[in-house]
Amino acid sequence: MVTMQDVAKAAGVSTMTVSNVLNHYPHVRDETRDRVLRAIDDLGYRVNVAARNLRAGRTNTIGFAVPEVDRPYFGQLASRIIARASAAGYRVVIEQTGADRENELSAIVSSRNRMYDALILSAVGLGTADRELLRVDFPMVILGETVFEGPVDHIALPNVEGTFAATRHLIARGSRRIAIVEGNDSLPPNVSSLRHGGYIRALRESGVEFDPALSIGIPELTLAGGRSAAERLVDSGTAFDGIVCITDTVALGVMRGLADRGVRVPEDVRVIGFDAIEEGEYSIPRLSTVDPDHDEVAALAVDLVLRRIAGDTEWQPREFVSSFRVVARESTA
Repeated sequence: MVTMQDVAKAAGVSTMTVSNVLNHYPHVRDETRDRVLRAIDDLGYRVNVAARNLRAGRTNTIGFAVPEVDRPYFGQLASRIIARASAAGYRVVIEQTGADRENELSAIVSSRNRMYDALILSAVGLGTADRELLRVDFPMVILGETVFEGPVDHIALPNVEGTFAATRHLIARGSRRIAIVEGNDSLPPNVSSLRHGGYIRALRESGVEFDPALSIGIPELTLAGGRSAAERLVDSGTAFDGIVCITDTVALGVMRGLADRGVRVPEDVRVIGFDAIEEGEYSIPRLSTVDPDHDEVAALAVDLVLRRIAGDTEWQPREFVSSFRVVARESTA
């Protein structure tokens, strides 16, 4: 195996000069740099990246722990995080936690063992009581609805504001009997409780009466859950002319369930989702949705951990909420 010492001998320079060339230090003379590069090419020298990273205490790897890898939202977000990290010279390793508290804690504890430089964790199972467990000695950013107030940077989606805008959108289009399909989570704050709050607030401020019969809970936020909710709603005989869905995946299932019961979208019922997943652009009808700006979330998450990796000790942990916009398509026409 060709070593750095071999390159230095062939180029007639010190090993320090070879190291300076490999690390792109600017003070090396052009003539010397060219000589070292020719020696590298002639000898076929290859940098041992793993060894260099270990010596530097870096692996150029960021961990990204998500509840489920098979959900379109997390796949879409992961793709953007990978692209942002790659542009900065970092790789991303994806882990699945199953939205389980113990698995989320395990992702935090094992990040050092897996030699990540930083961790981006989409937390669902962790709560405010776990705040002190987030005091770690490596860069970490939390995504999700729980506000931990302190140890790490936290990025949340515009859950209340986005669902408020979605519900107001249906009201502006003429809907007055508006249902919501949401989760059965019992421990707020979570996606369901926050988005339910935005829905209720929009009804109240618009003078539209809330009917508890129009609040449909499902055990899992899946296509099947959405379809089942729509079928139950139709079969109940309760009048409705609009549906706010807690996610786009649920909304796509809802539209399938309505179609199975002979209910037309948007002629009979208007439907809107949340997340702006790509599949919504190709459904029939095309799904209206709340776009929480995945690009912004991904860029912010990666930039925050890179700031920590670079050793910015002045930065204090902060709370962020992404921007959003309502994307009006055929399902609410």
